[in-house]
Amino acid sequence: MVSFQEHINKSRRSGNIEFIIEERKDDCVMSRMPVNEGILNPFGTVQAGAMLWMADVTATVMAIGKTEIGEDGKGFPLAVDLHATLLGNQRDGEIWAKARIVRRGKRIIVVRTQVTGNEGRLLAEVTTTHFPAN
Repeated sequence: MVSFQEHINKSRRSGNIEFIIEERKDDCVMSRMPVNEGILNPFGTVQAGAMLWMADVTATVMAIGKTEIGEDGKGFPLAVDLHATLLGNQRDGEIWAKARIVRRGKRIIVVRTQVTGNEGRLLAEVTTTHFPAN
């Protein structure tokens, strides 16, 4: 393993990130991401971007709901705002994202996603605002 300073000095970054949407309901979407080496930061904890990517996609699936997205992308709920509060982290196991609608208006959809880790520990609170593409 390279030292922390060697890692910081590297120009090239790479990783392996994936997650699984485990549940899609009218009132909730849940995703699970195994913690693996490809999503860890130099400190050995989950990189914040990996956590936010999972939260954002999970929220987008929740925002889509039963909307039929057109072949040209019309109706796709584009994220126009994302607010995240990172509250914790972990080094192994799995992390989960659970998204619920806060408000579904005609033009704006607001989704709150909680990211939890081992033993249900709260890792992040993420609120996203989506606007349907024309």
